[in-house]
Amino acid sequence: MTGRSAPTVLPPALRAWLGLIAALAALVVVVLGVLYAGHSEPGRVDRWFVDPTADSVRPPWRHVALATDFLGEPVGAATLVVVAVTGCLLLRCTRAAVFVVAGAGITVVTATLLKSLVGRTIHGEGNLSYPSGHTAFLTALALVVALLATGRLGLGRTAGTLLVLTAALVAGAAMGWAQVALGAHYPTDVLGGWCTALAVVPATAWLVDRTAARPVDQPAGAGQRERS
Repeated sequence: MTGRSAPTVLPPALRAWLGLIAALAALVVVVLGVLYAGHSEPGRVDRWFVDPTADSVRPPWRHVALATDFLGEPVGAATLVVVAVTGCLLLRCTRAAVFVVAGAGITVVTATLLKSLVGRTIHGEGNLSYPSGHTAFLTALALVVALLATGRLGLGRTAGTLLVLTAALVAGAAMGWAQVALGAHYPTDVLGGWCTALAVVPATAWLVDRTAARPVDQPAGAGQRERS
């Protein structure tokens, strides 16, 4: 007997486009990582925007930047994840709740590992900066929510892709601005964090769907029981 499977967290209509976007984003992450490995100063591209080693905003915009930055801090990030997971559970979407945790968690872990691997610093040797973990987290969470909304609303390829990319752009731009404005990251760190989320979240969604579908579609020993 077969049961109805839960909705996928990676809408089938978006798989090809998001796969291509994820591959391109991963390439950007690698290229920027190689270019700025071991650096401790802003690059030429960074200086086009702003001097990232000093605070660039004053009140009241500084307060906005600090509030946005809090969303990427442990307490703020945990609160956002708990709210998103609670919403999924209230809607009885266990797979979606797992995706929220996995999508945000794996993205943050990836960004943290990349920081140690690249070794780029800002304001001293102990402050690893590439890629921006704050930007990666908020972008990842926005991507997760947008993907779940796309599936729940039954959006097509064009509308779904537009929603997902808009959510990623808004979240990444907001947190990226805050990080650069507060002097916490170089602009290229922010781009690296944004691309990290774009690369990791679609892959995580595919992995969650594959893992969740395995017991339903291919139960262990099913064929042997049918033949006996």
